[in-house]
Amino acid sequence: MGSQLTHSVTTRMVEQYRVESSHPIVGPLVPEHGFSEFVLCDRTIAVVIAAKSITHPGGHEIRVVEVRTGEITYRKTAAFQSNQNGDF
Repeated sequence: MGSQLTHSVTTRMVEQYRVESSHPIVGPLVPEHGFSEFVLCDRTIAVVIAAKSITHPGGHEIRVVEVRTGEITYRKTAAFQSNQNGDF
């Protein structure tokens, strides 16, 4: 008898991370200016973008949230942003 190969199909959930704020997010790495949230598939990139961004008007929190679980994986507080004065 011939050997039979069995293929198992695995559905892998792609992790998605939402960069969000209560105000529009602006910065040199933001994919589209003027939005208060957007979704990325790489946690590292989401955190870097959040860290390098500010809100407009300034002084508001920016968070990175894992979409599936709702867990906040990074938070940039309003106090930190207020000291940046718009510098990227």
